[in-house]
Amino acid sequence: MLPTSPTYFRSFEEEYWKKWLQANPSIATGVGVHDYDAMLEDYSSKAFGNREADLTRMLDRLQRLNGLAPDEIIDGEILRAAIRAELLEIQEVQSWRHNPMMYVSTPGGAIDALMKRNFASKDKRLESVIHRLQEVPAMAAAMKANVTDPPKEFTDLAIRMASGSVGFYRETVADWAKDAAGGDARLTAWFGKANHAAIAAMEDAAAWLKSDLLPRSKGKYAIGGALFSRKLKYEEMVDTPLDRLLAIGEANLEKDYKAFVETARLIDPKKSPMQVMADISKDHPTEQNLIPATRRTLSSIRQFLVAKGIIDLPNESFPKVEETPPYARSGSFASMDTPGAYESKATEAFYYVTPPEKDWDANHKEEHLRLYNKPVMDIITVHEVFPGHFTQFIFANQFPTQTRKLYSCSSNAEGWAHYSEQMMIEEGFGNGDLKLKLAQLSEALLRDARYVVGIKLHTQGMTIEDGAKVFVERGFQEPANAYEESRRGAYNPTYLYYTLGKLQVYKLREDYKTAKGAQFNLARFHADFVRQGAIPIKLIRRILLGADGESL
Repeated sequence: MLPTSPTYFRSFEEEYWKKWLQANPSIATGVGVHDYDAMLEDYSSKAFGNREADLTRMLDRLQRLNGLAPDEIIDGEILRAAIRAELLEIQEVQSWRHNPMMYVSTPGGAIDALMKRNFASKDKRLESVIHRLQEVPAMAAAMKANVTDPPKEFTDLAIRMASGSVGFYRETVADWAKDAAGGDARLTAWFGKANHAAIAAMEDAAAWLKSDLLPRSKGKYAIGGALFSRKLKYEEMVDTPLDRLLAIGEANLEKDYKAFVETARLIDPKKSPMQVMADISKDHPTEQNLIPATRRTLSSIRQFLVAKGIIDLPNESFPKVEETPPYARSGSFASMDTPGAYESKATEAFYYVTPPEKDWDANHKEEHLRLYNKPVMDIITVHEVFPGHFTQFIFANQFPTQTRKLYSCSSNAEGWAHYSEQMMIEEGFGNGDLKLKLAQLSEALLRDARYVVGIKLHTQGMTIEDGAKVFVERGFQEPANAYEESRRGAYNPTYLYYTLGKLQVYKLREDYKTAKGAQFNLARFHADFVRQGAIPIKLIRRILLGADGESL
């Protein structure tokens, strides 16, 4: 065992996160650590090999630590799982060999992170943008060198991302840079050269993806049951056997399906559930009004949150509502982009909604926009903003340690946001409006379908087309959206974490309520939960109740 002083673990922790941020410079920018703003991720095979060796050494050191304090034990468990998850990804899942999407999406996100938040003067941020643009050709070269025999579905999406990114660099980045340069001829020329090279590299990447990689994209997306279980164990700290996990998901899907059918019957007994939902979906914003309509949902939901004592919010901030950037349009309809816990200056948060693509036909656009009907948009805003992801973000300065500020577990972050949807209806949001209840159940069915489809795509030979049928027939999704959802499961195997996390939060809440008895307070439970950070719910259970216990 290594000798352990009162500060040894925290020194190890600091070293781990420093190396992690160096390996993920665009994420470092996002969390508010600006030491690496001039760097872009290195996705060369050599870099992955170096990272693997470094992680192996750190895991060995961590395994030999002893004499840790209770908080250090918890953070040590998080770091051990994080290292094992990353090693599993590099060595066995190997997305870097099988998924071209990461190569064409990372540069756009890295550059956008510098542009959209005012953490430094524009000219300083422009210099960092230029440095990252200069690395885009190397990123494209790494893709060509590393990616072999990917699934066709991955290449199709990568083509969409690469093609959309060309316009992003040529228009959005160029317009921002012109303003940021402020007439500085040196900066303007330097940027022009770097951006031209980045555009050329991304155009070449899109052409290569279409003409070279796509014809030979015949790989399998399924990772198999063993890898699936290990991903869950390391990423979510859930070790429930797959057969029981699937049974839980299928039972929840059936329960929510029956509730959806009954609620639709109460709204209009003469129509099928799909017809009732279709009637609700007809009242949706236009392509031009999508952003203003989304903005209108924010204030009223926040007012309900405060009036009902759902959770005591630490400040009165709101996110900005904007279109999802082209490089990030990989199938999601709405998302929250918040600055990290270490961002002290640029605290803007962005609530993104995805507009229809310009080249879609009228029917495809209509199907896409139906999702943004008023009841569904209210529930999506609950998930993304109040009291979902944005609310978690505004508690970030209360997260107690470096690990809890930087680590994020999906079944916590997404589970909390998905729990919020159902909890808000149970607490009276909407005053019993059945259409809003149906919208909440629609979102629950979407996550239930992800739960079941994700497991079956990767462990039982389900096809994406068969997965899409589950989303249509059991989740009442529009066909175009259903296909996007099923295809997402191919590259995001464990996207069951929404429903999985929601069920864990409800189980923890009931056990917490039993433990507190007459002292139980819903707002206090919510605050106690979110102020720990987005760590595995198993560990929050230990913090709040003093023991692990059954989480499902």
